Amino acid sequence: MPLALVALMISAFGIGTTEFVINGLLPDLSAEFGVSIPTAGLLVSGYAFGVFVGAPVLTILGNRLSRKKMLLLLMVVFIAGNLLSAMATTYGALMAGRIVSSFAHGAFFGVGSVVAANLVAPRKRAQAIAMMFTGLTVANVVGVPVGTLLGQNFGWQSAFWAVVAIGVIGLAGVAALVPADRPDAERPALRTEFRVFARPQVWMALAMTVLGFAPAFTVLTFIAPMATEVAGFSASAVPILVGLFGVGVVVGNLIGARLADRALMPSLYAILIALIVISVAFLLAAHSQVAFVIAILAFGVAAFATVPPLQTRVLDKAEGAPTLASAVNIGAFNLGNAIGPFLGGLVIQAGFGYTATAWVAALLGVAGLTVALVSGAMDRRSIRIPEPALV
Repeated sequence: MPLALVALMISAFGIGTTEFVINGLLPDLSAEFGVSIPTAGLLVSGYAFGVFVGAPVLTILGNRLSRKKMLLLLMVVFIAGNLLSAMATTYGALMAGRIVSSFAHGAFFGVGSVVAANLVAPRKRAQAIAMMFTGLTVANVVGVPVGTLLGQNFGWQSAFWAVVAIGVIGLAGVAALVPADRPDAERPALRTEFRVFARPQVWMALAMTVLGFAPAFTVLTFIAPMATEVAGFSASAVPILVGLFGVGVVVGNLIGARLADRALMPSLYAILIALIVISVAFLLAAHSQVAFVIAILAFGVAAFATVPPLQTRVLDKAEGAPTLASAVNIGAFNLGNAIGPFLGGLVIQAGFGYTATAWVAALLGVAGLTVALVSGAMDRRSIRIPEPALV
């Protein structure tokens, strides 16, 4: 494994920790700021929406920078956002810090995906991308449970101070290990990057990402109150359950990568079907502690097995100018992350209970599978609009 992938993994670990740790701290934040659980859940949606907006904007603004310099700049923004979060004294200030740190997220994974893919042979691209995303998935096993424990025992701010420290380590790793590159020699012009969006299949791939990944956060955002108020776990069990979900995330990410390198679209169909089935099963499993443990593990596997194939699909369809499309796709993941908790919060506020979020997740998965099947049919039938030459 190239050492540069280690640097990307460390940075991804910090980014993943700050993104997901909020899920285990929702009850604490709700009590701290005097807001409802669904309102506290908007800290997840706000972060996700910031990624969606920040991914293309920062990628465009940084187009003249080398990819390495861009990664360094993004880590500085990420650290600054988490400093703001750690020092926040109001709900609004915390939301502002979350949004600032989120701006770096999408562009980092977008640029990082291209860097990772270029470090290995073409037949191992999905696995290289998955290795970078392993940092994000390991955050669910280690970073999020530890952050939740810190927040529960030393105040929620301590979780963000820990993320700041991880971010500094990631920044140093990127500076030391990622190879230098020259944007003029290795990167298409910005106008060329924009031209890939004239391809219908690029938009189909982005729609697949939004809808196919949205189920993940529809359930995960409300995992703490679901565990304590429906399944009957104590609050002290939440970090363990979040960590168990993280184990599933790591396994799913690796499985999804290997399947994507072998048969991209058939694998994606199978993964989305599994995600839909597990989402429906969660509805019943939430009322049994044993079944809840099994379901959360299986849900983590299925939800994050979608990541490598969805990201690889966009790189394939944006061939020749992948950087902006890759960053936009990270934004698409997080648009799904914003839509899922928002819809989940609506059904909870409507009085359907925390388990109703599983139905929302299943329906979103069906929509994602439908788009994937249509896109696959377009591939098989060679239906395409003539594309402009990438010059």
